[in-house]
Amino acid sequence: MEDIELQNRLLEIFHYLHEHPETSWNEYNTTAYIRQFLEEEGIPYKVFDDCPGIVAEMGNGKPVVAVRADMDALWQEVDGEFKANHSCGHDAHMTIVMGLILKLKTCHWKKGTVRFIFQPAEEKGNGAITMVEKGVVDDADYLFGVHLRPIEELRLKQAAPSIRHGAAEFLVANIYGSDFHGARPHQGVNAIDVISLINFQLKNICFSPQQSYSIKMTKCQAGGENFNIIPGSGQFALDVRAESNQLLQKIKEKVENVIKSAKSMGVEISYKWIDFTPAAEVSAEAENLLRKGIIETFGESGCVSSLVTSGSDDFHFYTIKRPHLKAAMLGLGANLKPGLHHPHMTFDHSYLIDGVQILKTAVMEALKK
Repeated sequence: MEDIELQNRLLEIFHYLHEHPETSWNEYNTTAYIRQFLEEEGIPYKVFDDCPGIVAEMGNGKPVVAVRADMDALWQEVDGEFKANHSCGHDAHMTIVMGLILKLKTCHWKKGTVRFIFQPAEEKGNGAITMVEKGVVDDADYLFGVHLRPIEELRLKQAAPSIRHGAAEFLVANIYGSDFHGARPHQGVNAIDVISLINFQLKNICFSPQQSYSIKMTKCQAGGENFNIIPGSGQFALDVRAESNQLLQKIKEKVENVIKSAKSMGVEISYKWIDFTPAAEVSAEAENLLRKGIIETFGESGCVSSLVTSGSDDFHFYTIKRPHLKAAMLGLGANLKPGLHHPHMTFDHSYLIDGVQILKTAVMEALKK
């Protein structure tokens, strides 16, 4: 397929996906569209009875090189209306991987399998775990992903051979007590005071300034409509991030100690950690294969260092759950602005074909292994 023909096909695919967004675990129309595409191209595939998502394959035998594209859109307010919206680039990621399928149809290799994983629910942080549990990477040797990057990270004709996302986890907590009269503060413990103490002590958690991390209270709720009632109960939530999974665990231990010390004020506090997203575990070998693809596509000047970001992506659950995988995620510059998750995010669609070319080179190099 000639590049002009491929580019036109990519734009056709992208516009359909962009105009038909679906939120996490609801990507059934998207699955059906990809299924129809695969049938038309004669590519074997597998779907699932209990969730959206689709896995396709080309070739046979070892090595097995997997490529993952996330499918879901965000639910957000756009011009005053709440709706599904592709503002994180997942429509572009699917388009690039579908373009890779078209590109690889013109390539020939003696042995090896290329597997295409169209994964639901990245934004929920648990789609990758579901795919792992379904065994889609059990026999895979390499895994590549792709993510468009905002213009302040990568300019046009630039790409990074890996994205080193940080780890993230959230804590939700409840303080239990009884309300009492505003004129009698001696009769109980003010939940607001407890939350304030915890928030103050969280700011005293320190690690080396050479390490990247943050601890923020993102929810604080206590009291009702009556201003003469001191609340005995309340709720709060924390957003905790770190550059590595090991550092995140150390932070969690200190956060739990802060909460336990607050119980000395005479209240009961329950808490739980939710929605863990791991930091990147990047394979140097997989990263080098993507680097080759970038240099072949953009030249040496277009290949930048690995991107370090405090954002997160459930892509890294694949390597956490299956440590044998050699994985890396391509960071692709496409003049994306004003930013990821912005309701009016846009990017230069002409760079979809660049992502296809980079991944094609990386995959073909991996098959030689």
